[in-house]
Amino acid sequence: MSKKTLFDKVWDAHVVSTIENGPQILYIDKHLIHEVTSPQAFNELENRGIPVFRPNQIVATADHNTPTLNQDQPVRDALSRQQLEQLSVNCKKNNITLYELGHKYNGIVHVMAPELGVTQPGMTMVCGDSHTSTHGAFGTIAFGIGTSQVAQVFASQCLLLTKPKSLRVTVNGKLKNGVLPKDVILYIISKLGTNSGTGYFCEYAGNVFEEMSMEGRMTVCNMSIEMGARGGMIAPDETTFQYVKGRKFAPKGEDFEKKVAYWKTLPTDEGATFDMEYNFDAEDIEPMITYGTNPGMGIKISENIPVDENASFKKSLSYMDFEAGESLINKPINYVFIGSCTNSRIEDFRVAAQYIKGKKKADNVTAWLVPGSKQVEAQIIEEGLKTVFEDAGFELRQPGCSACLAMNDDKIPQGEYCVSTSNRNFEGRQGQGSRTILASPLVAAATAVEGKIIDISKQLN
Repeated sequence: MSKKTLFDKVWDAHVVSTIENGPQILYIDKHLIHEVTSPQAFNELENRGIPVFRPNQIVATADHNTPTLNQDQPVRDALSRQQLEQLSVNCKKNNITLYELGHKYNGIVHVMAPELGVTQPGMTMVCGDSHTSTHGAFGTIAFGIGTSQVAQVFASQCLLLTKPKSLRVTVNGKLKNGVLPKDVILYIISKLGTNSGTGYFCEYAGNVFEEMSMEGRMTVCNMSIEMGARGGMIAPDETTFQYVKGRKFAPKGEDFEKKVAYWKTLPTDEGATFDMEYNFDAEDIEPMITYGTNPGMGIKISENIPVDENASFKKSLSYMDFEAGESLINKPINYVFIGSCTNSRIEDFRVAAQYIKGKKKADNVTAWLVPGSKQVEAQIIEEGLKTVFEDAGFELRQPGCSACLAMNDDKIPQGEYCVSTSNRNFEGRQGQGSRTILASPLVAAATAVEGKIIDISKQLN
C-alpha cells in the first residue's frame, strides 16, 4: 500500500468522482457562512430556482461588520444592518442554523465553530473567508472559497477542485520563554515568504506543534494563508480529542469512541512523501513583529529592519514611515488591538491578563480587547480577567472581527501605528492610512503598558 499524508487521507475520503485528466468533485462536510460573502450566493440560487441542498451541514454567524459596542441596540451603520438582516432572512428561508448578534453562541466564524464542536478531525470544511484554514488545526481540510463557490456548495454540498500539492513544515526543539504560537507562524512566514505555499496544502509537524494547545494550533493554521498556502493542517492527537469531547455538536458516548478510533488513523504514514519540505529549529525563534505591509515582512523584536533595494520593499517602508536598518524598540505606539480569528480565544486573553495584572496602560495608548465569541466573553468575565483589564485601563468590547479588517466602526486613524494580534498588515487594512504591526498577545499587552515597543524577552529572561 502506498504511504499517505494526512492531507491525502482526508482528501481521498471525500472524492465523489474524478473528471478524466481533470479536477475532482469533493464532498464538503461543513459549510460555514457569515453576512458578507453569502448574500450574492443566496441570490444566485434563488434566481436559478435551486434549493439549498443540505441546510443541516451549514452553520451561520454574524461577525465581519458587527459593532463591538451596544450589541443589544439596533445596528447604527445602514450597510451593516442591511447585511445582518439579509443573513437572518436567508437563513430562515432556507432552514439554516444562525447564531445572530447577541446569541450566546455568536462570534467570529473561526472561533465559534471549533468551540461548539462543529469542527472535527477528518472533515472537509469551507467558508467564504480566507482564514478558514484555522480549522485545519483539527486535522481537517479547511479552506476559504469565493462567492461563486459558496453557491456551488449551497446547491450540491460539493466543489469542483484540483488537488493541491503537499508541503510539510517541521519545527522541533524547545521554544524560548515568551515565544507564543503567533511568533512561531510569523517566524515561518518571515523565513519562507508570502508565496512559498502557493499551490500547496501545508502540514505542520514536529514536537513544537504537538506540544501546543488547540488554541495555539488554530493560531498557526489560521495564518497558513499568509504564506500563500490553500490551507494548513496539524495531525489530530489526544490534545485534539480532549478538546472536541463534550462540546455541543461533538459526537457523544459510543459514537465519540468510534470517531476517535477513525481519527487515530489520519496522521501521515511513516515514510509518506511531500512535494516540498522545510525544517526549522525552535531555539531560533524569538518574539516577532512585522515592519512592512505583508505578513512576511517580520523580524525578531531584537533585530533591525533589513536593508533591501527592491522598489516594493521601499514603498512598503515608506508607507510605514520606517527606515531600513532601524530598530523598532522604543517606537511609540498609540493603538493596541487584541482580537481577530487569529488571537481572540480565552488563552490569548489569559496570556495578556497575566502580563497586565497589577500594571497600568500607558496614557497615550487606546487598547481594545475584542473576544472572538460570546462564550470567550463570558469566560473573560467568569475568570476575573475583565477586572484585570479594566483596572489597567483597557477597553473590553463585545465579540466580532472588529479592528482586524475595520468593516465596522473599530478603525485605526490615518497615520497611526497599531500593534495588533490580527493576521494581515496590508495598507489600510485596519482603516485608511493606518499602519499595522503584527505581534503576539504578549507583545501587544506589553506595548499597551509601555506605550512603545519593548523587547519582551529581556523582561522574561
